[in-house]
Amino acid sequence: MYFRSLKKTSQDIFISDPIDTDKEGNCLTLQDIMSDDENIFDHIDLRLKSEQMYRLIDKTLSEREKDILVMRYGLFAQKPLTQREVAKKLNISRSYVSRIEKKAISTLRKHFTKEGFL
Repeated sequence: MYFRSLKKTSQDIFISDPIDTDKEGNCLTLQDIMSDDENIFDHIDLRLKSEQMYRLIDKTLSEREKDILVMRYGLFAQKPLTQREVAKKLNISRSYVSRIEKKAISTLRKHFTKEGFL
């Protein structure tokens, strides 16, 4: 039983185990060669800007503008829809959806700039 358990774990490798050596003869581990491309500062910045955007959507846009942006971009955990799908849902033309969407984005951009987020 002991030898069977050893055989099962013989191929296991731990993140801190040496796997190779570099040019100077230093040991390399998995931990040394694995990288994480995600930057915590970018993640925090995105989260702050997202929270600000949601506040501005609630505070500055009309109900119709808010509804269109929510449907178009899948905000508040919704599925994003095309302009045609939004138009059909609201029983308005696709071009009207486009105009309202453009105006709402312009309003948000203006407030974002005014508050120093852009």
